[in-house]
Amino acid sequence: MNTIDVQGLTKRFDGFTAVDGISFEVGEGELFGLLGPNGSGKTTTIRMLVGLSRPTAGRAKILGFDLSFGITEAKRGIGVVPDSSNLYDELSARENLLFMAKLYGVPKDVREQKSEELLKLFGLYERRDDRFGTFSRGMKRALTIAAALVHDPKVLFLDEPTVGLDVVAARSLRELISDLHGKGLTIVLTTHYLEEADLLCDRIAILVKGNVVEIDTPRGLKRRAEERSVIEASFGREATDLVGDLSARLPGAEVVLLDETRVKIYGGDPSRVLEEIFEFSKERNLGLNAINSIKPSLEDAFVRITGLSPTVMAREKGGKGR
Repeated sequence: MNTIDVQGLTKRFDGFTAVDGISFEVGEGELFGLLGPNGSGKTTTIRMLVGLSRPTAGRAKILGFDLSFGITEAKRGIGVVPDSSNLYDELSARENLLFMAKLYGVPKDVREQKSEELLKLFGLYERRDDRFGTFSRGMKRALTIAAALVHDPKVLFLDEPTVGLDVVAARSLRELISDLHGKGLTIVLTTHYLEEADLLCDRIAILVKGNVVEIDTPRGLKRRAEERSVIEASFGREATDLVGDLSARLPGAEVVLLDETRVKIYGGDPSRVLEEIFEFSKERNLGLNAINSIKPSLEDAFVRITGLSPTVMAREKGGKGR
């Protein structure tokens, strides 16, 4: 039996459709990713599934409970980690967990034991008596996840868990999420980090403008991009203004600017593409630092499936959490 079953879920705000009739299922113990740029409907979907927003149309079941009339029962088995923390700065780590355990109805004689167990699991035991407001961003995210687990839920919803974290903190948090998945917890993760979805998820639903455009495993999605070649070139100086000229020389291929000096070329005849890049860099005096034919990544699959440039996602990363 599926842990989550979503059929035709829709949410409209004053004529604007944020989520447009999406459907998907999540199996028991699966780590399922909702991947897409900001505004694609990821957070709105999560808010509907955890009972914070009422759908305009469609239905959803979690743990066998229909959310239209069984949300109270479903919530007992759900842990929610919002995109910003819901814990209290003035309370210590331990006090926050005890307070959340009380809210979730955890028996009094179990709260202390469960809080101590989670503080140790998340590497926060030595800081148990320090105020939450003194924690780093990474530690705050870790304790927020711990608080969502204090009542032993069967399903955990994580909304953009690594946004704003530095590289080390993001890596540490991904390891924690992977460990929780390994223990059999069903997890729904929203992210706009392509590499995060690739590393963590069993399956991924790609959302664009409120629609699910594809659902598959990371490997299955990447297989879609293998039908055409992918060549990456790195120039010795900025080539931003010249990409249009290169595209004109490569009919049938798609040229995507990765940053000021790097481009990816999708499709076309590989030998022709290589020849044109060499000639182009020579004519424009760009200098060619490197050129590689590469195995398609989830980023390449995203471009192929959605038609969107990966820079749409990269702009939102702000260089963090990678």
